[in-house]
Amino acid sequence: MNEQHSRIRWPNGKSFAFTVFDDTDFAVPGNFERVYGLMQDCGFRTTKSVWPCAGTREPLVRGATCDDPAYLAYVLGLQRDGFEIGFHGTTNHSVCRPDIQRGLDRFRDLFGHDPRTMANHADLAENIYWGAARVSGAQRLVYNVLTRGRMMNASFGHREDSPHFWGDLCRSRVEYVRNFITQNINTAAAFPKMPYHDPERPYVNQWFSSTEGPDLESFVRAVSEANQDRLEAEGGACIMYTHFAIRFQDKSGDVDPTFRRLLTRLSRKNGWFVPVATLLDYIRQYRGEHVLTRFERSQMERSWLVHKLRVGGTS
Repeated sequence: MNEQHSRIRWPNGKSFAFTVFDDTDFAVPGNFERVYGLMQDCGFRTTKSVWPCAGTREPLVRGATCDDPAYLAYVLGLQRDGFEIGFHGTTNHSVCRPDIQRGLDRFRDLFGHDPRTMANHADLAENIYWGAARVSGAQRLVYNVLTRGRMMNASFGHREDSPHFWGDLCRSRVEYVRNFITQNINTAAAFPKMPYHDPERPYVNQWFSSTEGPDLESFVRAVSEANQDRLEAEGGACIMYTHFAIRFQDKSGDVDPTFRRLLTRLSRKNGWFVPVATLLDYIRQYRGEHVLTRFERSQMERSWLVHKLRVGGTS
C-alpha cells in the first residue's frame, strides 16, 4: 500500500480518527437519545442522519421524520452541540424528483445549509448509484448472482429517464455520499483512496466508505478493545456505519453496558473525534483531490464483494 495513502498526520497531535454515520432508521423519541448523551459526555462528535419530511404512505422502514416536533427539537440540539446532521433521503419511502427537491429545501431551511453527507436508504427508488449500479463490469455480474438479480434495477436517482432522477441536485447540493463497507476497524486502510470522485458516477461529488456496525452486536465487535488498539497503532481513521436506534438502548432506556464500556475506553485514547464531513474535509486537504482510476475502482469493488460474501446483505 502506498505510504501516502496509508498514514495521515492528524490535527493537534492526535493519534487516529474515529466517527460514526448513524442512519436514522427506526429512530423515534425515546430509543436513541441516551446513546447521544453518552457520545457527547465522552467527547465524540459524530453524524446523525434524518428524513426531513413526513411520509405520505406506508414506510419501507419505520422511524421519526423532522415533522415530529420532539424528534426535530432533539436533532437541532445535537447540531448546536457540534454534531453533524446528514441526509438519508427525503422520507422513509420512495418519492419522485419534486419531493426530493422539497426534501433538500426543507433540510436547508431546518439546518441552515444543504447536507454535507448522505447515505442511500434501504430500497428507495431514488437511491443514487445503488444496487447493481454500485459496481462495474465483471463485479456487477458477481453482485447480481449474489443478490439473485433482486438489485439489478433497484436505483434510479442517477437515471435521467426516471421520475426519481435527482443526480444533478445531488451533485450541486451534497458533498459526500457513502458507498462501500468493510469489517476493518481502520476504514481508511481498507479504502485508502477515500474520499474520491468516480468519473463513471459523475453525479456524486465525493464518495466515502465505512466500517460495518449496523446494529449493537456488530458495532461492539468492530470496536473491541483489540480493534481499538489496532486503530490507534495504525494511526488510522474509522467511520462506523450504524443504526443507534437498533438495541443500543434497552426498553427502559439504559445504554447497553458493553457499548458504554467500549466507547468510554475509546474516548480516553488520543483520538480525533469529529463528524464525518469534518474528517473527510481534512483528508482531502491533507492528500489532495483523488479521481478514481479504473484499476482502483475494480480493486475496491472486489474488496467489497469479498466482504459481502462474508456478511451478506446489500449494504
